[in-house]
Amino acid sequence: METAGRNVLGGELEPCSFDPLTGFYRDATCRTGPQDRGMHVVCAEMTEEFLQPGDRWCVCADRWREALEADVAPPVVLEATHVSALEFATLEDFQARSA
Repeated sequence: METAGRNVLGGELEPCSFDPLTGFYRDATCRTGPQDRGMHVVCAEMTEEFLQPGDRWCVCADRWREALEADVAPPVVLEATHVSALEFATLEDFQARSA
């Protein structure tokens, strides 16, 4: 079952990006469901070190955590990051890198 869900702050999940249209379901949100094996739940603003600068993308939570550990994690849009991302990093980690 697909879920719109909540964001990491406990509020309603907000859109991440319409241009480019992002999200596993290509509906602008970082919602997830059983088909999303990569857990594309972190709404991140891209940087030179991480994909395409200036864009926002729903990225895989484990890839974002790896980037955090390498000190190159892109900024996160908290209101658009799905609550399930908290399985991969703490709220404090996300807040420290918030956009």
